[in-house]
Amino acid sequence: MQHNISISAFNLAKGKELLSEDFYDYKLLEDGAIAIVCDGVGSALKGEVAAKETVNYLINALKNRPKSWDMQKTILHFINNINQTLYQKSINEYQRPEFITTLALVVIEGGRIYGANIGDSRIYLLRDNKLKQLSIDHTLLNNQSHILTSAIGLEEQISPYYFENNLQINDKILLCSDGLYNELNKKELIQGINTHASFLVKLASKKYNDNLPDDTTAIVLKINKIDEKIKLKNKNLIIKNSYKKDEVIDGYKLIKPLANHKRVWICSKKNQFFVIKFAPALANEDDNLLDAFVKEVWHAKNIKAGFFVKTAVPNNRTHRYYIMQYIEGINLEEKIKRKPLSIDSAIELAKFMLKSAQFLISKNLVHGDIKPQNIMIYKNRFNKESFKFIDFGSVTQNFSLINKAGTPSYIAPERFRGAPISEQSEIFAIGVVLYEVLTKKLPYKEIEPFQNPKFNSPKPPSKINPKIPPWLDSIILKAIEIEPSKRYTHYSNMLHDLNNPQKVLPYIKDKTFFERNKDLVCKIAIFLSLLLNLAVILIK
Repeated sequence: MQHNISISAFNLAKGKELLSEDFYDYKLLEDGAIAIVCDGVGSALKGEVAAKETVNYLINALKNRPKSWDMQKTILHFINNINQTLYQKSINEYQRPEFITTLALVVIEGGRIYGANIGDSRIYLLRDNKLKQLSIDHTLLNNQSHILTSAIGLEEQISPYYFENNLQINDKILLCSDGLYNELNKKELIQGINTHASFLVKLASKKYNDNLPDDTTAIVLKINKIDEKIKLKNKNLIIKNSYKKDEVIDGYKLIKPLANHKRVWICSKKNQFFVIKFAPALANEDDNLLDAFVKEVWHAKNIKAGFFVKTAVPNNRTHRYYIMQYIEGINLEEKIKRKPLSIDSAIELAKFMLKSAQFLISKNLVHGDIKPQNIMIYKNRFNKESFKFIDFGSVTQNFSLINKAGTPSYIAPERFRGAPISEQSEIFAIGVVLYEVLTKKLPYKEIEPFQNPKFNSPKPPSKINPKIPPWLDSIILKAIEIEPSKRYTHYSNMLHDLNNPQKVLPYIKDKTFFERNKDLVCKIAIFLSLLLNLAVILIK
């Protein structure tokens, strides 16, 4: 599947040098990209180091930026951070600025370009074959040579140039060092941007018989498509602070709220029942909440499979909501409050969760919040017990790091240590759900939000519910293993065991030192006790 953005990059060192003082990097993100070019100032002792440190710092900072900050604040804050770090490092080591580099930076997100530069590295936009420089040069002309008036690490306080604007399909963005644009004219730049970053740099190099007078770097980004979520977000739709019983929204009459916050309602239209979910009221002021709901609507609209409730996003809606199929059934959380599921039902539930997870992973997605509260149990048209997922709010890209989706009691231990959401962390959640529906207990007890939990070996579920057969006991314990290396790696592995119980090997937990050496520990304890008693007698 083609990403929304394509990126190419290339660098050549000047003359016969093997290492360039330019440094660059880029990262494709779930909804965009980051690209950075730095040109270490040659007259500074540590220009090359400054370029590398600036790129590495900004890439990591922007990847993990605070979601509550707007993009301008984020970019300028982190640029000033690295500037002060390098300036202070220069003063401490050399008593003068020596860690100096230029910077050209672009972040693409939500169909917009956010950029900043300082020094003479440039950012261009090519649209409809017309080239426009988006950055400005911080230079002075002196005897036909350019002198930098500002750069990262040159002064304690700097004022980067910042810009942002909307993008269009087929837009191309070029980030480059002065070693490129000083050697190529406008026509050559356009030709190269339309080709590849390496073509641009090698075109400049050919002019000097592959003996470039300066280090030369180019990154080219092409906008292949604008995210559909942006179109959904840009619709002018109402978000009310509250909705009331009997209120009619676009022909849907609100009957009964399904949640305490009254954003999810049973509703009716033309004698049919539906469920309507409205955007949170705070989305009017909080752009991150609005983005999250738009993403949820997009997933609800595009994830079509029998594992999930049917959804619709009316084209003529005036409020920000989406419609879900109404199912006459019971929430799995409510179901197990009465009594645990039978063994057969639990096995069917496990297969349902794994098959739905396989469907999502085929689209490089994970559910993100697998738990009984998000699963409905109902009778299908054959009067057979069936299940459906009813929530799309946490669906996200596989291996997402930014996403903090999930309910703490179902989150895998490694995610509390900063690991990304993944197939293995979803298997952990599936195992926890299985444990809970069969025992009415959580294997690691309830974990509160913001808690930093400690995970101890859980009690085997069969010790709580003796009806659980040994093979199913083993599957559940392997699924909820604390260490990912001991857990199922793929959904298919766990599904295979469920379908072949006779082949399931007994689960053997690694024993602690005490468990492995009970006799030795007891002997040591007795010996220490005798020594203690002897010491007491001697003291008396």
